[in-house]
Amino acid sequence: MSDTTCHMSLSLDGFVAGPGQSSDQPLGVGGIEVHRWHIGDERATEADETAASWLMRPRGAYVMGRNMFGPLRGEWDGDWRGWWGPEPPYHAPVFVLTHHPHAPIVMEGGTTFHFVTDGFDSAYAQAQDAAGDRGIDIAGGAATVRQALIAGVIDELTLDIAPVLLGSGERIFDGVESFGFSPVEVLHSPLATHIRYLRVS
Repeated sequence: MSDTTCHMSLSLDGFVAGPGQSSDQPLGVGGIEVHRWHIGDERATEADETAASWLMRPRGAYVMGRNMFGPLRGEWDGDWRGWWGPEPPYHAPVFVLTHHPHAPIVMEGGTTFHFVTDGFDSAYAQAQDAAGDRGIDIAGGAATVRQALIAGVIDELTLDIAPVLLGSGERIFDGVESFGFSPVEVLHSPLATHIRYLRVS
């Protein structure tokens, strides 16, 4: 059976994205600050490089929410194909949770976005079938990670805690009643504390 990972960056006050997400502010106002450790030229230490290797390791399939796929809400409009350009970094099937049907989008490099309208459990089951023994990643955003935590499907959770306060936005732990993970590795830099947890219950 494949293992399921999730790797999320968040602020000290628990937000993975700031308020006001849009095409101009995909991570919300101030949200980019929690990702400085792996975006651009600001990576501070070997700890950030190691955490980035955890983040970018290949997986057999991915599950993400529509808000992570793009800024559009409601019925699909236009030819939006994701934030990542013609060759997204996934190189595997990606199952996108949405309330609105959409035909699959085939991208360069092996990524195909499949749009799932019947909920997280269905998307996760499809990802399991697609991944085989190569593992699944719950890619975000906050609502999708919450559903995965509540469903108890995540085996390894990595949190990159940035020394930033966002004040409001999207949280991953709202409504999650138990944690059930134990820390197995901690790395730190001036830009983030990286904590890798494994499920214990």
